[in-house]
Amino acid sequence: MKTYDLYAIGNALVDAEYEVTDSHLQTMGVDKRHMTLIDHVRKAELLGHVDTLHVRRSGGGSAGNTVVALSQLGGRAFYSCRVADDELGHFYKQDLLDNGVDTNLSHAPLHAGQTGSCMVMVTPDAERSMSTFLGATADLDHTALHAQDIARAKVYYMEGYLAASPSGLQAALQGRQMAKDAGVALATTLSDVSMINFCRPGLDAIVGQDLDYLFCNEEEAQVWCGSQDFAVICQQMSQLAQTVCLTRGPLGCVVLNGAQQTAVPAARVQALDTNGAGDMFAGAFLYAVTQGHSHAESAWLANQAAAQVVSQYGNRLTRADMGALKTRFGAFVAA
Repeated sequence: MKTYDLYAIGNALVDAEYEVTDSHLQTMGVDKRHMTLIDHVRKAELLGHVDTLHVRRSGGGSAGNTVVALSQLGGRAFYSCRVADDELGHFYKQDLLDNGVDTNLSHAPLHAGQTGSCMVMVTPDAERSMSTFLGATADLDHTALHAQDIARAKVYYMEGYLAASPSGLQAALQGRQMAKDAGVALATTLSDVSMINFCRPGLDAIVGQDLDYLFCNEEEAQVWCGSQDFAVICQQMSQLAQTVCLTRGPLGCVVLNGAQQTAVPAARVQALDTNGAGDMFAGAFLYAVTQGHSHAESAWLANQAAAQVVSQYGNRLTRADMGALKTRFGAFVAA
């Protein structure tokens, strides 16, 4: 009997989101549309540029967003991560618990240091540019793993951003082996073009062999394959996992299963903020497939959830929003 629909490991980050212009990004020297790792000196410098702007704070981190989405839809999730014994760390832990996510943070004292954070700059074209201070999560290691809970999960999910952290990567891979030995499905995401460009060996190890689910967007797939030919991309990406979800923004997504391709249209919305869209897609898709729904049905729900999150500012939806979305999903499946 499985206890969890999803067990995930990833970077625990508190998001601080700002609305800026392209000229702001240029002045700050922020690489648009991608994630850049920063140290505490660079963080202080960037904070000086945005100290007069309104900030929205929320729990974040890619896999963190994914487990919260799955939990809000009614699934059961466990999240392994690392925070510090500071105000942000206690905020992050409580946010997981408030959203019904079990976590290793409840089973051991929090660590000294600073909790990781991510400054998310959102421009008027809805693109997000992220400057990430890893803080305590840079030291995420195997002690965050709960082998017994991994074995009781349906899916083990590894955040692709862990490819940038030696100890985090080692922990993700150790958990991967535990999951494989227990017959648990394996899932990951390519996370960001910067991970492919600078941390490819780590991502290759995370993807490995016998991967069940892979999530990526079209730009990431293009960089991974070194091609912009969509047919070539689909052929190459389909070899990486049993099921590959390739998201294409307003074009929806394509689900690859070997030679089979299933295109699922996007919901039409006015995008305001793409922060969290891919995380939301993965959480909704994995929720649906672990409840027995088809890939096409799961992708419909994932597209709808991602569309809703990009039509607002912020990386997550409310429980009420997710409940309404789940009701719509039930009607869609029954139709």
